[in-house]
Amino acid sequence: MSQTQLLTQVYTSNGPTVIMPSWFCSRDVFDRVGGFNEGGKGVPEDLMFFFEHLLHGGGVHRVDKNLLMYRYHQDAMTHSVHSDTIWDIRVTKIQERVISKWSSFTIWNAGKQGRRFYRALSQENKNKVKAFCDVDVKKIEKGYYTYEESMETPKPRIPIVHFTEAAKPFIICVKLDLTGGNFESNLLSLNLIEGVDYYHFN
Repeated sequence: MSQTQLLTQVYTSNGPTVIMPSWFCSRDVFDRVGGFNEGGKGVPEDLMFFFEHLLHGGGVHRVDKNLLMYRYHQDAMTHSVHSDTIWDIRVTKIQERVISKWSSFTIWNAGKQGRRFYRALSQENKNKVKAFCDVDVKKIEKGYYTYEESMETPKPRIPIVHFTEAAKPFIICVKLDLTGGNFESNLLSLNLIEGVDYYHFN
């Protein structure tokens, strides 16, 4: 991960792009954020601190040297944090910091994760979704995704198109390193700029 991606890939399921036990910062930074949320077991205080730091204009830099050893064990408090809690925070922050600045966008992945992301959006941001894009022929041939949970009549139907026909910007809901490089090649072929034309949410 490049130094630039430390800021652009903060919304993925991996959590903070620099793991919390290796952080060091000035006291001024800590005080400006307001310290950690001490809500107790099940609170992702590191992720919450990280996003608050970014909200206050903070940066992230990785020192490419081995400065410490982190011992990870099965009884660590991190296991008490439910994945849904982390998901909700990620969705909230990418809406606040990214999608709020866009008038429309495409969700890359018409499958389970892309649809889940769509359903988690506010109504205002659901209305900004221009299409889903994918490479799966069956999904594309179907033509659209129907949001059955909607209270609207008729139900919203969002087009599903091939990624080469989709309009930027994108929220990408495809996991990296799982397609033998095919997804990464497809993304590269569009000559997009990460942090401008797309953000990862995988």
